[in-house]
Amino acid sequence: MRVIRSNPSSVAPPVGNYSHAVLAETGEATWIHVSGQLALDETGALVGQGDLAAQTKQVFENLRRILDACGASFDDVVKIQTFVTTFDGFAESREVRARYVPADPPASTAVRVAALVMPDAMIEVDLVAVVPRRGRGEKT
Repeated sequence: MRVIRSNPSSVAPPVGNYSHAVLAETGEATWIHVSGQLALDETGALVGQGDLAAQTKQVFENLRRILDACGASFDDVVKIQTFVTTFDGFAESREVRARYVPADPPASTAVRVAALVMPDAMIEVDLVAVVPRRGRGEKT
């Protein structure tokens, strides 16, 4: 098995000791584990302060960019974990998520938490994707 760490330039650089994505190549597939994403723009500034739907859109744009850089898409996602600090606006947040997640959705977990690492962040999402070795290659 080969392990590749990926920090695409299309999202803000990680702050701290982690990678945005870790790809684990096996004989039959590449497993892509994407770290929790906050609603940060490319410069690291929080987008949509106080607006869960706006933050959700930025989070899923970041996830899309990371998946793309790894040679994957939301069609390859098998698990999504969502952490929110409030359920106020959660229905609108789910509508935003639905624009990215395919009609045949992955396994999913949503948890309300007291706080996230950035005080004004309202949502953090991580995911796992699997890309079969046949036909799709990674872009790191």
